[in-house]
Amino acid sequence: MMTDNLFLKIINRQIKADIVYEDDQCLAFNDINKQAPVHILIIPKKVIPTHDELVEEDAAVVGHMHLVAVKLAKQLGLVGGYRLVINCREDGGQTVPHLHMHLLGGRNLHWPPG
Repeated sequence: MMTDNLFLKIINRQIKADIVYEDDQCLAFNDINKQAPVHILIIPKKVIPTHDELVEEDAAVVGHMHLVAVKLAKQLGLVGGYRLVINCREDGGQTVPHLHMHLLGGRNLHWPPG
């Protein structure tokens, strides 16, 4: 298991974050580099370095992350829609080696994203 990981340090409360949701499987917090009025990161508590490294046993936690996104979107009033993004590896825009989902909303999110 990777022990020098920004998100793991947030899970372990070694680094402060503006946490908006937590349960036994995942944690969600406001992104410090917002790309939209609502920009929340949803991370599993289990360290999964990249989307490419998902295994069959991770299906439940990844599904749970999606349900947390739905719950947060409703709580935040994102009735007009929102975007979920999972970046994979460096070329995909992943900067932290810990699977995470971006919940973006609160404005019109044009396509393509860039």
